[in-house]
Amino acid sequence: MAAVMVARQGRELQRYSDNTGGRMVVGCIPYRVRGDGGGVEVLVISSQKKGAAAGDVVMFPKGGWELDESVDEAARREALEEAGVLGEIGASLGRWCYRSRRYDATYEGFVFPLRVTDELDRWPEMAARRRSWVSPQQAMDRCPHWWMREALQRFADLFPQPTPLSLL
Repeated sequence: MAAVMVARQGRELQRYSDNTGGRMVVGCIPYRVRGDGGGVEVLVISSQKKGAAAGDVVMFPKGGWELDESVDEAARREALEEAGVLGEIGASLGRWCYRSRRYDATYEGFVFPLRVTDELDRWPEMAARRRSWVSPQQAMDRCPHWWMREALQRFADLFPQPTPLSLL
């Protein structure tokens, strides 16, 4: 019998920040180390927003941190729901406060690296999102959110990309 995979919805269990009054969100940067010495790749997902430019916009899994879960559990849940990956959470890349244009609120967000151990064929939001493996620089170039780019830069600093042989 197949397990039922449904994304959590609603705000009943949502945590709110004492600092900003807005939602507390948790995100992760799913990654894998290439076996060919080619460095690290990150898994980006498409935005659910509609519009002409939305196809070029990428981001990382993130969402509300709920009362019944730890911050690590929230990051792993978002990775499963939005990107269809399982993995191991690393040390925090930091905390950011950012403004939500949609809800006119300031959110407090935390981002963690997630070393991918399993990429699923089916996941809760697979009909709404595309996923792709790219270099950290490609992700930075296509991500519109300053705080995600900053987290990605902190992540990239942990995994310097190898110098191509043609440049040596």
